[in-house]
Amino acid sequence: MTSFVPWDSQPLAEWAQQHARGKFIGLDGHQTHYIEKGEGEPVILIHGFFYDTHMWDDNIDALAEHFKVYVIDLWGFGYSTRENLDVGYPLYSRQLSLFLDAMKIEKANLIGQSMGGGTIVHYAANYGPEQLKKVVLVEPSILPNKVPAMGQISILPGVGEFLFGMNSNFMRKMTLGNTFIYKKELLTPAYVEKVTRFQKVENSTRIMLRILRKKFFFTLENEVRQFGEMEVPTLVVAGQQSAGISPELSRQVHQIIKGSQFKVYD
Repeated sequence: MTSFVPWDSQPLAEWAQQHARGKFIGLDGHQTHYIEKGEGEPVILIHGFFYDTHMWDDNIDALAEHFKVYVIDLWGFGYSTRENLDVGYPLYSRQLSLFLDAMKIEKANLIGQSMGGGTIVHYAANYGPEQLKKVVLVEPSILPNKVPAMGQISILPGVGEFLFGMNSNFMRKMTLGNTFIYKKELLTPAYVEKVTRFQKVENSTRIMLRILRKKFFFTLENEVRQFGEMEVPTLVVAGQQSAGISPELSRQVHQIIKGSQFKVYD
């Protein structure tokens, strides 16, 4: 039996050398980790809060049969930088803009889940739609919404640090089960270990708690209305049993974005 590796204990460079699956590029002097696979039109996948590129493990190969797929780790997640940056949608839309330019992508299809979807909308509102071909927003964190219970508990001073600093998988498994994963049989020890492995990197928990405490997830009502006028072909996707962002909230995003399509999956 292997010994437990404490959270926030591993130097980024060493942990990335062991576990990162992709490439690295410097953007504004900050390391960005990304996976690149396939050929054709570019599709960029942007994960949501609490996850990294592993969020898209069931999608990468299927999309790569038809597209050039890029899967990026936002700063503070995966194997991208752990510097103490000013986390928020302005930072992440800046990272997306820099990545598009660095890859010399003139026009891309963007797919983002939760915080990743909010990043796309903020990017469009602040950088324009010129580089956007099609957009998929998966339960985007955009409109005003109640923070899930685990988020409310975690933002209490000292409480988040204590709970997510414990030397066990308990809190992260509970967070995944309460907020992200409806079918509990999917929460195998291997899955939990895989999707939370990046949180072993130094400064990971501090950055995630800072994100929660800034409360920027549900602040893009003006931006999504701007995006809604841009006539970018958009699909909004929701999960029927979603505990984080209700299907009704995703439906409201769909109603704001002119000409968008809406799909709810069971």
